[in-house]
Amino acid sequence: MKAFFKGLGYTVLAILIAGGGLAAHEWYAEKPFFFRVLLDRAMVKSALDKPEVLTSLGVLEQFGIKGHNAELNDDSLAEGDRMYEELKGLRETLMSYADEDLDADQRLSKEIAMYLLDTVIEAEPYRYHDYPVNQLFGLQNGFPSFMDSQHRIAEPEDVENYISRLQKMRVKFAQNMEGLKLREARNIIPPRFVIERVLDEMRGFVGTPAKENILYTSLEKRINDAEDFPVEEKARLLALAEAEINDTVYPTYQTYIDYFDGLKAKAGTDDGLWHLEGGDIAYEQALRFFTTTDYTADQIHRMGLSEVARIQEEILTILAEQGYDISEGFTAAIEAMKADPRFYYEDSDAGREQILADYQTILDEIDAGLDDAFNIRPKAGMEVVRIPLFKEKTAPGAYYQQPSMDGTRPGRFFANLYDIQATPKYGMRTLAYHEGIPGHHFQIAISMELEGLPIFRKIPMFTAYTEGWALYAERLAWELGFQDDPFDNIGRLQAELFRAVRLVVDTGIHAKRWTREEAIDYMLKNTGMAESDVVSEIERYIVMPGQATSYKVGMMKILEVREKAMQALGDDFSLAEFHDVVLKNGAVPLDVLERLVDEYIAEKQS
Repeated sequence: MKAFFKGLGYTVLAILIAGGGLAAHEWYAEKPFFFRVLLDRAMVKSALDKPEVLTSLGVLEQFGIKGHNAELNDDSLAEGDRMYEELKGLRETLMSYADEDLDADQRLSKEIAMYLLDTVIEAEPYRYHDYPVNQLFGLQNGFPSFMDSQHRIAEPEDVENYISRLQKMRVKFAQNMEGLKLREARNIIPPRFVIERVLDEMRGFVGTPAKENILYTSLEKRINDAEDFPVEEKARLLALAEAEINDTVYPTYQTYIDYFDGLKAKAGTDDGLWHLEGGDIAYEQALRFFTTTDYTADQIHRMGLSEVARIQEEILTILAEQGYDISEGFTAAIEAMKADPRFYYEDSDAGREQILADYQTILDEIDAGLDDAFNIRPKAGMEVVRIPLFKEKTAPGAYYQQPSMDGTRPGRFFANLYDIQATPKYGMRTLAYHEGIPGHHFQIAISMELEGLPIFRKIPMFTAYTEGWALYAERLAWELGFQDDPFDNIGRLQAELFRAVRLVVDTGIHAKRWTREEAIDYMLKNTGMAESDVVSEIERYIVMPGQATSYKVGMMKILEVREKAMQALGDDFSLAEFHDVVLKNGAVPLDVLERLVDEYIAEKQS
């Protein structure tokens, strides 16, 4: 708690100094001591303007401050314009600091901040080249998910705030509609399949009685679970929530259903960014942002093809050793293995419960066996939960949710159990290591707990770093002996193959004009994944251009710099020390990571 209060005091100092405004850069430039305050102040100011962020952080509730929990973020176009102007002002302020006046940590913070600011500002002309309401994310599923997993319920005031947010979601949805219509005017319209998926999801959401909606059932459960919640208040508050769902939530969703129904007639079947005006530039920027490299789409495509061939050969070798016929090629051999019923759980509620329990056992096991590989471990706990039923049909196979900053919510590994065939036993270890330990949970939770860094460096800003680490963690677990079963190793290689295929299909869709169907066909033939997962993944890449390339690019860079350190240091190389270098600086661009490792090598050699 001492560290928490110390950090809070520092944050309060940043808030107080924020009163000077961004234009006060001359005063800051004369006070290098306040450099971190400047950076934190920008993050604090941004958070204070976003009630939903404050709720997720969960810091103010420790002091009885809950008013923000009755509000929702301002999603208006005007607010977006204001944000860009503020970022430009922050960049000007940072430029007023001379590097020679800063210590090494401050220079690194400045470099990373400038990288982020330059990337975001450069992309401003293409900020609407996206589909903010799609089958994976958007306020249509993000709002109920937020209310379910982030809005805390412990006393009647929390429920009053919950109901207030239900009332105010009408404004939030109207603000987002402004952005949708602006995109429509610019002919930035989602592919038809995206609209159909969104319509199915929203119709399902409003197609049940209010008392069966997650906004009601989640609230009811948490009221019942809350200690000392006044019994006499439960019925009244739940009745108010039911009324708001019927009178505000459902009619608001209907406006979106009506809008997308009308928009569908304008939608086409061209899926890549290339078909939008300026889409080629937008995709180049997406690749640069997500990979933190200057790799072109062609380079990434060729890298993917090469890695696909290498990994498939390794898998075929293991399958042959296990007695499988590989004479008909990769796809036939993988299908033969997939057809073996011993690799699957019973398709029932009991089977799904067993999957969750086994995931937790896998994570507990590796967590207890990593002392030699890590000097630093996260304090936050880790738990496995099922992806909410209302969105699991179109959700990815799994994802990680970071713990709250106040320590009340652990890190969570969300598992998708919609299609039991998509969870073969031989793939579970790899998925758990990626999303949980030592993957996302270690990297993200550790970065949140680092002391002395500006707030923004504790946030997973760089996908190539965070996803590269998680994919590296899959291989690390195998290297440390946690996947000694040959079929578990096939699961690991399949996961790496999956990321290599992503390099091919993402660039194929957005730069080489592949159709959705061509991309699905390629992934089906080259991964051995369940068709439901392949369709979900390809549709993800269509609405998240470039993001999927970051995993393999990041992993390859981490392995490259680790090999460099091992070759340079020989017997003096320490795996735990290498992981310190990677994890103790927070998320960084890949070229910065390489320089940090080079500095570690030089220091050890000296």
